[in-house]
Amino acid sequence: MSDQELPPPGSPDIEIARAASMKPILPLAEERLNVPADALVPYGHYKAKVSLDYIKSISDRPKGKLILVTAITPTTAGEGKTTTSVGLNDGLNKIGVKSMVCLREPSLGPCFGMKGGAAGGGRAQVIPMEDINLHFNGDFHAITSAHSLLAAMVDNHLQWGNEENIDPRRVTWRRVVDMNDRALRNITVGMGGPAHGVPRETGFDITVASEIMAILCLATDLKDLQRRLGDIIVARRYDKTPVTARDIGADGAMAVLLKDALQPNLVQSIEHNPAFIHGGPFANIAHGCNSVMATQTALRLADVVVTEAGFGADLGAEKFLDIKCRHSGLRPDAVVLVATIRALKMQGGVSKDELGTPNTDAVEKGCVNIVRHIENLKKYGLTPVVAINHFVKDTDDEIAVLERVCKEQDVRCAIAKHWEAGGDGATDLAAAVKEQLDEGAPDVKLLYEDDTPLTGKIETVAKEIYRADRVDYSGAAARSLKEFEKLGYGNLPVCIAKTQYSFSTDPTKGGAVSGHTLEVREARLAAGAGFIVAVCGDIMTMPGLPRRPAALDIGLDENGEIVGLA
Repeated sequence: MSDQELPPPGSPDIEIARAASMKPILPLAEERLNVPADALVPYGHYKAKVSLDYIKSISDRPKGKLILVTAITPTTAGEGKTTTSVGLNDGLNKIGVKSMVCLREPSLGPCFGMKGGAAGGGRAQVIPMEDINLHFNGDFHAITSAHSLLAAMVDNHLQWGNEENIDPRRVTWRRVVDMNDRALRNITVGMGGPAHGVPRETGFDITVASEIMAILCLATDLKDLQRRLGDIIVARRYDKTPVTARDIGADGAMAVLLKDALQPNLVQSIEHNPAFIHGGPFANIAHGCNSVMATQTALRLADVVVTEAGFGADLGAEKFLDIKCRHSGLRPDAVVLVATIRALKMQGGVSKDELGTPNTDAVEKGCVNIVRHIENLKKYGLTPVVAINHFVKDTDDEIAVLERVCKEQDVRCAIAKHWEAGGDGATDLAAAVKEQLDEGAPDVKLLYEDDTPLTGKIETVAKEIYRADRVDYSGAAARSLKEFEKLGYGNLPVCIAKTQYSFSTDPTKGGAVSGHTLEVREARLAAGAGFIVAVCGDIMTMPGLPRRPAALDIGLDENGEIVGLA
């Protein structure tokens, strides 16, 4: 446990984070990472961006080892993937491993909606917590601005002659805002007469669902960023050929708006271990990983890098491997699969209000979920280490059930108490992961080849990962996939957008459902990001606020301090 005077475990995360002492980021970077002060762009005393020139200067350094943190299927009980990533990184540093953690940035929508922030929890947090969860160095604002510029230039192009012969009915580029606002899902623009634009239907998505967010997180440098931005398809002409951002001349100005945002953000954990937090694409509509820039830079600054992918392994890990690794050449040296006894009970059919009651039978029944994820990861050549994210009401008998299942699956497992005790509580997990790393790099295999047809890629993921029996395509989805291949995009990976709460498209079916049908209702081309999105089930790219949003509890106290931020 850290020697800082922190509030007791169970105190609100914001109180623990605020009580933690922070070290100035410039000397911390030089002390811990050997990064000179002139390589950083400080954003106050405790946050900084790493300059692109410095990143280029260390590009020939040898790389450290990469650990992917993923999880079982999410439940409302919580799995603690981000908290475990931070705790594991602190634990590795405790046992003498020079380690960094790379995380995604939180979206304001979930912060003020239902999910809360994404800076970890308890004594395994990255700080300054309020800054990370609110605006954080302006990256999301830059993405929103670049996206909005492109939208404005599309409508401006329609207004002033339409040289590209764009069909206003086939403009696909929507607008974005980083807030849950269901009222903006469908809107009409250009009303009020000829001076106000061309009338057409459109709508808003949340910023983290923007293709520009995915592009920022997959770009390798400024040149690659502008190339990808130019490749964005914004509309179709009357002859149905695609129109790109480059065609209407928006790519250069968009790259200018994103120039600073491309630089990774450096902060620290409560225990003063360096952390990159950069980018935040949704894990269902996009690939759900932090930026390639941050991951690659961290691998040249540390011996071990801990990173996470969004939601459960069937969504996050699959996309990390089949999209991020495919595009970047990255390969994980180890995988950590996070589980909680509480979540396994829910997978076993226990309601949330009964989780405090010991129930080994429910844990046993719910373990079918973790076994499925273990089996899936092994298909990539990866043997996970199971992190049992400990809660105070977990019983020894319940933990013993999970430990037995892990032994039967021939995977390491370790109890982790980082939420309660910080790095000291994660040393057993860190030691187990180090043992896995010491066994040597695994032979990582991606799930499908680039030249597999798009339908074949979707069906491979559906059958191998989701255990579906078949895939049904709507007429529109089938036509779109054929069109994408005809246009030359058939070599792209697929990004399946579906509920995170089940292996199926039905969020109420927990456990390890199999034999179902994956219904693809729409296919979208993200040409700039470099993947095809197969939209399955009821997936929204603009969430709505819940009946009682978290924003109702957030405010300022009499001293001007933020309260209620989770």
